[in-house]
Amino acid sequence: MPLSISTPLTSAPRPNPGSTFSYGRALQASTLSAWAGKPGDLQAAQVAFSERAKINGLASTGSYIQSGQKDKAASQSLFTASYVY
Repeated sequence: MPLSISTPLTSAPRPNPGSTFSYGRALQASTLSAWAGKPGDLQAAQVAFSERAKINGLASTGSYIQSGQKDKAASQSLFTASYVY
């Protein structure tokens, strides 16, 4: 659809961003929580990353259905007071 001065921005086609900051934070939090800096937990971190990536992918398309299970990181808030982006 060609855009003109009279075309509202909300009707303009938008590209799928693929991933967002929030999805990235979720990937990091789950992975770092599982790994905790311990070399022996590397495989657990890889599994956590893969699972969170799958969940994020489903969520980005509106296909995610909660299982009722949460990992440690999913139960914690990622809010950081006074954080500047």
